[in-house]
Amino acid sequence: MPEAARTKTRVTPPATDGPDRSGLRLGLFVAGLVFALVGGFGLGKLTGGEKPADGASAAGGMAMPSTDPANHAHAPGTAEHDHGSSGMTATAGADLGGLSLSGSGYTLVPAATDFTAGKKADLRFTVRGPDRQPVKQFAVVHEKQMHLVVARRDLSGYQHLHPTMAADGTWSIPLTLGQPGLWRAFADFTLVDAAGAQIAATLGTDLVVAGDYAPKPLPAPAREATTGEFTVTYEGTPTVGATQPLQFRVFRDGNPVADLEPYLGSYGHLVVLRQGDVGYLHVHPDEQRTPGTVKFWLAAPSPGSYRAFFDFQVAGKVHTAEFTVRVD
Repeated sequence: MPEAARTKTRVTPPATDGPDRSGLRLGLFVAGLVFALVGGFGLGKLTGGEKPADGASAAGGMAMPSTDPANHAHAPGTAEHDHGSSGMTATAGADLGGLSLSGSGYTLVPAATDFTAGKKADLRFTVRGPDRQPVKQFAVVHEKQMHLVVARRDLSGYQHLHPTMAADGTWSIPLTLGQPGLWRAFADFTLVDAAGAQIAATLGTDLVVAGDYAPKPLPAPAREATTGEFTVTYEGTPTVGATQPLQFRVFRDGNPVADLEPYLGSYGHLVVLRQGDVGYLHVHPDEQRTPGTVKFWLAAPSPGSYRAFFDFQVAGKVHTAEFTVRVD
């Protein structure tokens, strides 16, 4: 880690309030650029090998909407995911999600983006359509209408949350951001448009926590992690452009855990964030499994370093094992 990367940076929120603040957007952009340069990041925008959905245009990869939940349209910037209806495995798609506020005419609009370190406050936001009105119809995907993932831009502080929606289309969730710095919030959802078609998207926004920001170096790559009383290992090597299995095994006291429970409709969830631009992948597992083992299929979108977060549930409690993964 370069010495400069450990230098503290003062993060100061802008003086004006509201979701549409050009000064805030410029400040976030500059701060994010400085962080990327200091940390030695700077991975380019990825491309992958997924076949476009039926009806996709050759120019933009736009898919025609579908009323089939397992074969719906995906907005540009949508993170790769599967919908668990046919036992299909998931692989990395053509684009990482969450790199933009907007996609396919839909925009993530946070009510406020400033937080105080360590203080719980509600994060409120809407998803607005081409008519600039809040979207109120969302499909249930993996038991929730909205999946919200939050992490600091150094890939620390991971949280996987599920906001609730009010009648006016406003989503809200109590949120505590423990350390100063720039954080990234990813809204992962499938909306239902006026014609009844489903459109999946992942949109992202930066959140600001004022104070002295000292980015944490990414932990060294390792194939074993500990969370509470559990030890988790993984096998497999992600490869650019080639789908490979990643198999996670959960142990307690040296023995495989046979009583993994379904969590959000699956025996595990895998969120992968790319170092440098915080590009987002949300992958769901192969339905065929052995006790204590959860398998995912992943094609790495580009070389670089990633932080992988494996969520699993035992005795009604969700645990997260974190791994640094290097793709050459």
